[in-house]
Amino acid sequence: MGAVKNGQKTIRLVDVTLRDAHQCLWATRMTTAMMADLAPRLDRAGFEAIDLVGGAVFDVCVRYLREDPWERMRILSTWVKNTPLIVMTRGQSLFTFEFFPDDIVELTAQRIFANGIRYHTPYDALNDMRNMAVPVRAAKKCGLYTAGGVVYTLSPVHTDDYYARKTRELIKLGVDAVYIKDPSGLLTPERAHTLVPALKAACGALPLHLHSHCLTGLAPYTAIRAAELGVDVVHTATSTLANGASHPATESFVHNARRDGFTVPLDLTPVAEVAERLRYIAAREGKPVGHIAEHDAFHYEHQMPGGMVSNLKSQLAPLGIAHRLPDVLEEAARVRHDLGYPIIVSPFAQFVMTQAVLNVMGKERYATVPDEVRKYVLGYYGEIAGPIDPNLFDRIAKGAAPTTARPGDLIEPGIPRVRRERGPFASDDDLLLAAFYSDGQYQALKAAGPIKTDYPLASTPLVTLLKEIALRPGIRSFHIIKRPALAA
Repeated sequence: MGAVKNGQKTIRLVDVTLRDAHQCLWATRMTTAMMADLAPRLDRAGFEAIDLVGGAVFDVCVRYLREDPWERMRILSTWVKNTPLIVMTRGQSLFTFEFFPDDIVELTAQRIFANGIRYHTPYDALNDMRNMAVPVRAAKKCGLYTAGGVVYTLSPVHTDDYYARKTRELIKLGVDAVYIKDPSGLLTPERAHTLVPALKAACGALPLHLHSHCLTGLAPYTAIRAAELGVDVVHTATSTLANGASHPATESFVHNARRDGFTVPLDLTPVAEVAERLRYIAAREGKPVGHIAEHDAFHYEHQMPGGMVSNLKSQLAPLGIAHRLPDVLEEAARVRHDLGYPIIVSPFAQFVMTQAVLNVMGKERYATVPDEVRKYVLGYYGEIAGPIDPNLFDRIAKGAAPTTARPGDLIEPGIPRVRRERGPFASDDDLLLAAFYSDGQYQALKAAGPIKTDYPLASTPLVTLLKEIALRPGIRSFHIIKRPALAA
């Protein structure tokens, strides 16, 4: 069990508002400027850590927002002075879908630390802990507190014993904590009843986290049950950007946990301030707020994240085949079974969905197979959890030999090549950006200049901002509740 204070178990929280919450609900479009008035308040609340950059956030910063993600780390490190900031990586894949050489992975850990980050949460999408060895070792060598992830899914092969074994493998690498990463919100209270004790036993004295999404509507309740069963840290989002495809709401989780007898060392006053400011930003930018998702039994079969489903629908519509979406999702469940139950998380969610679309739209299943699916089947991304039918394997592999090597061992060192082909660079941060992105993306980012931080929230009284919402189309009623703590 976790820390005990005054006879009560203490549950700590990690805030995901500035990364995963807007990744889920705003297509990752929260700018650094929007964070200026939010981050210091989250810093005062007492979270164990604040999630900031990782996965799609790094990628969208470069490709769409034209904000240097390294600069975002440096800026937020000046705004958040008391709480460790988190950078999440996809293990050997880092921030994109590509696997990178060991030297690039090691340099990335060094630059994460150098840019003010102190907390690191890597995971591998296949739970192949060989893909975690270099990321964890490099992070620990730099001085980063490292919580490693085991990615949760449902399948006949992803048993409690499987997860306990993966947790023990992860702990041997030297992590400081372990977290259950439930990207599709599949964990139920019933499964938590067996899974959490198994993982807690494997963790021993190390803290166990829960990072779960609300796609099935069960995550808030499951999180409370998981805390009762031994989880020490729960990842939550400020209520405005909670629920739906996002995470349990911080405010309601704290109220429920305290009523359940837990000590939660968090001040909800600054969190309420953040929630109100986020409502203003959402209205000003035309972005959605979180809503509780209805239960969807089909979700447990295809397991696709909500954002991916909506994106696919928009892509099928111009082709006049949006009505085939249910067929594609049914096929995605079959493809996942065929391919040995890859976990539906980036990049394998994209691989499975692409193959499903090709199977549905083509004349024959697997008549066309993307290179990424072929590489997965051959073992170039790591260990495959379940069996693949030999006939299907032969059809996809087309005579190529599979590999059992650690994927990183198959990749030549990257730094000398990047320096030779794209250098010279003003900094190692720029070198890594060049390693991750094409010259066109890199040059466009550099041409954008320094990150702007002058969003109206940082200088305008809150009451004035909230009154602006009342003037916006579609707002039928508006009431200002005066709270001294909310003065700008």
